[in-house]
This record gives sequence, C-alpha cells and structure tokens, in this order.
Amino acid sequence: MDYYVAESIRQTQRVFPMQGRADFFRYDMNENIDGLPEDFVAEVLREVTPAFLATYPEPDRFLRKYAAFLGVQHENVLASNGSDMAIRYLLETFGEPGKEVVTVSPTFEMYRVNCSILGLRHRPVAYTPALTMDAGRICEAITGDTRVVVLLHPNSPVGNIYTEDDLESVASCARRAGAVVILDEAYHYFYPHSFLKRALEWDNVVVLRTFSKLFALAACRLGVMIGHPKLISYVRNGKLTFDVNSLALLFGERILDHPELIEAMVQAEAEGRRYTLQVLREKGYTCIDGRGNYILVQTRHDAQEVAEGLERERRVLVHPYGSPPLRAYIRVSTGSKRAMEPFLQAFLDIDGQ
Repeated sequence: MDYYVAESIRQTQRVFPMQGRADFFRYDMNENIDGLPEDFVAEVLREVTPAFLATYPEPDRFLRKYAAFLGVQHENVLASNGSDMAIRYLLETFGEPGKEVVTVSPTFEMYRVNCSILGLRHRPVAYTPALTMDAGRICEAITGDTRVVVLLHPNSPVGNIYTEDDLESVASCARRAGAVVILDEAYHYFYPHSFLKRALEWDNVVVLRTFSKLFALAACRLGVMIGHPKLISYVRNGKLTFDVNSLALLFGERILDHPELIEAMVQAEAEGRRYTLQVLREKGYTCIDGRGNYILVQTRHDAQEVAEGLERERRVLVHPYGSPPLRAYIRVSTGSKRAMEPFLQAFLDIDGQ
C-alpha cells in the first residue's frame, strides 16, 4: 500500500531510551537519582481527586507563580510538555525548512533529531580535541541562512560555560542574521550563574528551564520557556492547547511553594558530586565536572565494555559514547553521597583493576 510519509520523517534515524529501567541503579539519563521526598509526594497526591482528574489543565496559576519565582512577568513565560516539547515548538516556530540551526557538537541530541524531523539543516560546531569551545567559532557558523542558534549553559555533556560577552556576541551575530537564540539552562540549579536577566534584554533570545533534573519531575514532563512577550506569543500561537498535564502543573506549583526543599536538593547533589569526584580522582581517574548533575569519567578499560559490564553484572546504568571526542568516557549522573555509593562500588570493582 502506498501512502504519503513526510520525507524528513522517513529519513530520520532515532535511538530511543532503554525501557524497563526501574529495577536498575540509574546513572544514565541525568535524572534526580534521589527523587522528591516521599512525604512531600504523598502530600501533593492528596490533592488529586476525581474532579481534579476530570478537569482540563489550567496552566496560568502555575505560570503566574513561576513568573513571580523568577522575578519576571506572566507574559514572559510559557509552559510545555517538558523542555523536549519546548525545543520542538521553538524550531517549528522560528526554523525555516531548508535553512540552518547552529549548535555545538556534542550537545543534547534532540536538537539534531528535531532538525531532521522538521526538515531543517543542522550545522554543528565541533569541539576541539581538548574539549574547548569559544563564541567566535559559533559566530563564524552563523550565516544568512541561519534561523536558530542554540547555546546550552552549561552544555551537556561537555560542561563548558559561556560568559556574558559570549552571549552578547552570539546574540548580536544572530540578530544580524535574523535568527533566534535558544539559551538552554536545563542544568541551571547545578551551576547557578544564569543569563536569564541578560537574555530578557534581547528580543531574539529565549531561555529554557526544565523540572526534570533538580526538581525530579521527569515522569510528569514540565518545561518552561522564558523570553520577550512577543517571542513567547508566537510560540503560544503554535502550541497545543492542553500539552502540559495537570499533575505536572500541580507538582510544579508545590515545589515552588517550598524553597527550602529546592535548597536541600541543590546541596545534596553538590555534596554527592564533590564526593564522587574526590573518590575517583584519589584513585587516579581523569574526571570532568559537567557543571550539571553529572560527571564524565575516563575509564581505564574500553568505556563501552565498562558500561556493558556495569549493566550486566551490577545492574548499574551509565552513558557511554560511541565516537570522539568522548569515546574514552562514561557519563555518570550524580546525586547525594548515599545515592552515589552503589555506582562507586560497582565501578571501582569493574574498572579499577
């Protein structure tokens, strides 16, 4: 049977996450390993009634609370079904089929995937072999065909950061080309220097935040876009009416109601990351602090084989890389000291010999 399939989708190559991960020690996807406190989760779930479940989502209450939390206006913010969906919306809104989206490489894979799906030309700017990147090289990649430029701050998985001068340089180059800059701050709470206030001075820059990392809501899917009201209004025009579910919005609200919980989670992860880096470096390992809730560890044996051994023998999941410049590394999600002990014991047993 012949039927039409969009050529860009037909040609897109996808690799989906492993399923059945619940019974593993999960250090592979930069989730919050510890999760939210059980008593907090139970308290929020008491608000989930039959009437709650029967009512369509109403995001404005969450958005007003989130705007106040950030110190911005309601018109500056828009919720999405995770930052994954925010990326899709932004590329649909500001990308032009056949034109370019500039990112660094490696970076979050869904930027490349969405370019392929939407028929956009992905233009990656490769890191040097020493894993360095500078704004000048990104600006050199911006041309009259560029419609979107992506900066992750910090960038996953390498962990590099940008200065305010870098942002100004890239945003200026993008503006001259008529392009929008996506400033993805998924790991903001693990590296607290944000460009949010600076980005809001530009009408072609949108900031992404997620509740999947520190806030431990990966299962619920909640992301937020912050930017100039006109830019946000364009994205709102193209988004689905009910793309963010009510459970995600409720948990998002209640987390914002408890700043002490946020601070405790920040401190627990920071302590666990420092502890893990200290132990590994004392054992002679080369490690890179990704400035998010993850680190890169250069293994002594083949990194892919180490990852497979951890999964097979210890039910520990980490993320290996198949190509340079990270082929010799595994990426390990970080949490509290208690959460990191199973990884350290398993990893040093398997790779430490």
